[in-house]
Amino acid sequence: MKKLSRNPDLVWRDEPAEREGIVKALEGGDESAAERGWVIIIDKGSMHQLNLLAGEIWLLLDGTLDEYEVAKNLASRYDAPIEEIIEDVREFIADCEKKGWLA
Repeated sequence: MKKLSRNPDLVWRDEPAEREGIVKALEGGDESAAERGWVIIIDKGSMHQLNLLAGEIWLLLDGTLDEYEVAKNLASRYDAPIEEIIEDVREFIADCEKKGWLA
């Protein structure tokens, strides 16, 4: 499978403190916190915030992993079945490809 990497022309940043706040809120039972953004991408003058899972996927798209390896990493990290994670990974990657966010 193809190793996936972010488009190097995109401007983006992650905010680890915001991620930690999201994780703590989730641990406290606030399921809506998963939709809060913590990775920000600037594309063609527009700002896009990625939610918890999308942000985690984004950070893994460093050119060393394919989609299955990304899903496996996340499944291990979150103690979730890979069958549930792989579809989210595929959907996010397809969206990134449409937007030109992948190299």
